[in-house]
Amino acid sequence: MGGFGSGFEHPLLGFDHFLAMLAVGLWGAQMGGRAVWSLPATFPMIMCLGGIVGMTEMFPIPYMELGIALSIIVLGGAIAAAWKAGEAVALVIIAFFAIFHGYAHGQELPLAADPAAYAVGFVVATGLIHVAGVGLGLVLGRFYDGKLTRALGGAIVLCGLYYLIR
Repeated sequence: MGGFGSGFEHPLLGFDHFLAMLAVGLWGAQMGGRAVWSLPATFPMIMCLGGIVGMTEMFPIPYMELGIALSIIVLGGAIAAAWKAGEAVALVIIAFFAIFHGYAHGQELPLAADPAAYAVGFVVATGLIHVAGVGLGLVLGRFYDGKLTRALGGAIVLCGLYYLIR
């Protein structure tokens, strides 16, 4: 592994991470209001905390891959159901799952040739995926009374079930 480039490509090429991060943006756009920016802003911040825990191994987080699979299922399910959770509830859900994603990145971080550049790369890519999710959610939400967004949420759930079973 290298530095920035490896960190940047990981969330893009790791389809499980990509789906969860896209779902954060989609759900924020679907909820509207402050959630459009608060959900995508919270995820990378908390993910960094999870990364520190994973990198330092302060305490192990068991079932990390299960947490990542469940994040895809829960976030996709929230989108499919068009669940307009209260902002605080949505932020707690986002933060909980961000810990698992960050922990996974943190476990890989010490192996990077330049850990700081790797961390910056994955945080930047995560933010861009969130922005893409928000943009996609805002565009799709205008068609067929949001049913396209909900269908995409259902597809995300199916992918999450694949990761859970795998």
